[in-house]
Order: sequence, then structure tokens, then C-alpha cells
Amino acid sequence: MNIDFSSPIVIAVLAFIVLALIAGVIVYAQKRKARLRLRTHFGTEYERAVLEHGSERKAEAVLVNRKTRVEKLPLRELGVAQRERFVSEWSNVQSRFVDHPRGAVTEADELITSLLQARGYAVSGFEESAADVSVSYPGMVEDYRSAHSISARSGRGEASTEELRTAMIQYRSLFDELVKPDVTMQTRSVA
Repeated sequence: MNIDFSSPIVIAVLAFIVLALIAGVIVYAQKRKARLRLRTHFGTEYERAVLEHGSERKAEAVLVNRKTRVEKLPLRELGVAQRERFVSEWSNVQSRFVDHPRGAVTEADELITSLLQARGYAVSGFEESAADVSVSYPGMVEDYRSAHSISARSGRGEASTEELRTAMIQYRSLFDELVKPDVTMQTRSVA
């Protein structure tokens, strides 16, 4: 069988095949770029999600849904008076650590939850709060999870003083990020 490559039908079929290949390469490149963006944004949380959900595809769907949900939250910056109140409360919690480390860590955990709520995050449970933190503060979520775990173990009398100190440092880092004026929120409100 001889194929006439100058035939309009053959040319159209070859053009279609070439266009389909190009489209496939473009779709693949876009998916790869999106995967890289998610991996870069979420950092260690990306790997955690892959382990938890069993595949990159499932983990990416969860992370994209998480990001979309957080973008819809009515997030707000703290007012000056609110910020000062939270800073004062943190100072009080921190000063109690020397005499009552377990209680101070529990209070720090509660203060972070209150602060997240004041900023507009949904705080119906720790996992949801950690998921929200992973979107807005991806570099902080691992410390937040660790501090919360230590706080929970502390409530059962299973955390050492050194672990409690570590939890306070981790909570402090997240606290500092949450009370900072948010440049991205200012940009959002201007747009």
C-alpha cells in the first residue's frame, strides 16, 4: 500500500497528530510546573501529604483544595489594639513558663488557637488549623504540629521540661508570624 503524503487527508491527519503531540507536551509541562509550585510552596507538608494519602496525585488534590478553602476564608489583619493584647497575653504566658512549664505550654497552645481565630481562620480542630497554617505559613506548620504534640503529651504528664521549652520556642515562632502585619493582606485589600 502506497501512502500519498501530498494528499490533503494525509496532511490533515499528520497535522492533527503533530498538534496532539504538542498539546500533550504542553499539558505535561503545565502539570509538572503545577506540581513543582505545590512542592515548593508546601515544602515538608507536601511530602507529609504524599505519605498520608499514598500518591502525589491524591496529595496534590488535597493541597489544592486546602489552598482554595483558605483563600475563601475571611482572613484579616489584627488591629493595633488586638495585636497589643495578644502580645501582652503572650508575655504573660511566657513569664509563667519558669514556674509552671506544663500550664504555660497549654496556654500557649490555646493562645495560638485564639490568635488564628482572630485572624479569621476556621478553628474547628487542630488538624484543620494545621492545614490552614500550612497554606499561609508553610514553613511554620511542622513546628506547630510538633509543639501541639508536645502540649498534648504534656497534658498526660509525658513531656520533659526540655520538650516543653522546645514547644514554647516553636509556638513563639508561629505567634510572631501571626501577629505581624500581613503584607499580602494589604495587597489583597488594595486590589
